[in-house]
Amino acid sequence: MKFPSPSFSPSPNPSISLSQPTRRAFLRSSSALIALPFLESFGAKRFEYAAASAAAAPPKRMMFLGFGWGVTKESWYPDINTTGTDYELPKGLQALRRHQKDITIIQNLTNQFSNEAHWGSTFYLTGANRYAEPGQSFYNSISADQIAAETLGKETRFTSIQLGCDRAEDSGHGPGLSMSWNRQGKPIAGMNTPVAAYHKLFSDSDTPLEERQAMLKQKRSVLDTVLENARSMNRGLSKTDTDKLDEYFQSIREIEIRLAKEEQWLDVPKIRPTDPIDEPKGEIEGYEEVKLMYDIMVAAMQVDATRVMSYRQPVDTFIRSLGATITGHNMSHYTNGSRLSVSEMRDQKQTELLAYLIDKLKATKEADGSTLYDNISLSYGSNIESIHYLKNCPTILTGGAAGVKHGRHLVMDNSKTPLCNLWLSLLQGTGVPIESHGDSTGVIEELWA
Repeated sequence: MKFPSPSFSPSPNPSISLSQPTRRAFLRSSSALIALPFLESFGAKRFEYAAASAAAAPPKRMMFLGFGWGVTKESWYPDINTTGTDYELPKGLQALRRHQKDITIIQNLTNQFSNEAHWGSTFYLTGANRYAEPGQSFYNSISADQIAAETLGKETRFTSIQLGCDRAEDSGHGPGLSMSWNRQGKPIAGMNTPVAAYHKLFSDSDTPLEERQAMLKQKRSVLDTVLENARSMNRGLSKTDTDKLDEYFQSIREIEIRLAKEEQWLDVPKIRPTDPIDEPKGEIEGYEEVKLMYDIMVAAMQVDATRVMSYRQPVDTFIRSLGATITGHNMSHYTNGSRLSVSEMRDQKQTELLAYLIDKLKATKEADGSTLYDNISLSYGSNIESIHYLKNCPTILTGGAAGVKHGRHLVMDNSKTPLCNLWLSLLQGTGVPIESHGDSTGVIEELWA
C-alpha cells in the first residue's frame, strides 16, 4: 500500500460551519470533519439563535450492549430472595458498587422462542420466532434499537450506529452482522474495529483511507488540520464551553493515540497458518478494544452524531487479552477449576468496563448542565444465561432517559416474563411511540414503581 510522503500536509484552510436547525457545528478541513458538542455560546451569544432553542432539553438516547456465552450464574446474579434496594452485589458485579444506586438488575426475563444455545444476540433485541415463516428454518424481525432509531435518529447524521467484533461466532453471538435487524428481519452491518468506528465518525468521507492511515502513522492528529480554526473559535466561547471543548478534543487525541499502533498493522500481511510465528496484531484487542469502543460511543453521542447505538462485544479475544488460553465456548461449559476461574474473571472485567462507561457518561456534561447519563437509556446483557441455558437473561439497566427508578434488584414473578417487555418499557419510557414489540405482553410497571 502506498502512503503519502512524510512531508504530506493537508490543505491548511479549515472552516467552521453551523447547521441552524440543530445548532450543529463542525470544524472542517480537506481531510477531517470534526463535529462539536452542543455549546451554550452557539445558542444565544455567537449566532443569536432564539433563547428557546438555546435552552432546549438535551435529546434522549439509547444504548444496547450485548455479549455471548452468558455469565457465571453462581457469582453474577444477586440472591433471588433479596430484592428491591436491600440486596448485595455478587462477586461478579462488585466493580459496579460505586454505581449501585444508579443501576437496576432484573431477573426472570426470557426470549420464549430461543432454542439455540450458541446464539447470544441473534434474537436478543427482536424476540422473534426463527420458525415463524412456514417452510423456512430462519426468520427474524426488527430489533429494538432500530425501532428506537426510527424516532430518535431523525435529526442526527447517523440514524443509528452498530458496533461489533471480528469472528462473532467465536464470541457466542450467532447469525447476524451486528445486534441489529431491519424491518424486513435482515441483518444490518456493523463496524467490527475501533479503527472503522473512529474513521466513520471523525474522518472526512472524501479523504482516501490511505491518507487517513498515513496521518496516524506519522503520529499526526486529524485535529491538527483544524487546530488553528479551533483556537480562533475558542476566543468567542464562554469558559464553560471552552473547558467542554478542550475536554472533547483531549478525548479524541487519546483515542487516536491508542489507535495508532493498530493502524500501523492494517497493511501488514498476516503470517500463514503453517508458520510457527504467531500472527502479528495491534495491541487494541479484547479488554482494551471494548474500552476504546466505549470511548468512541461516548464521543459520538457527545457531538450528537447518533442517538442510538448497539455493540455486539467480543468474548474469545476478550478472555485471551486477560491471559486465558481456552476458548469462550469451552469457558462457557465451566465446572470447578480453571474454566470457572476464567468465567468469573471475564464477568469481573466486563463489569469493570461497564463501570468505566458509566463513569464517562456521568462526567460528560450537556449544554443545560445535565449529563449524558441523565439522558441515556442503557441496557447490558445477553440472550444466554449460563452454560447454554436460555432463560433468565442477564440484564442490567442504567441511565435516566427512560425514567427507571434505579438502585434496585427486580425479580419478575413470572419466570418466563418476555425480554421484549423490557424493550417495550425502555422504548416507551424514552419517548418512542410503540404499543408492542416482538412477543411482548406489556410493559414492566415495576421499573417505575
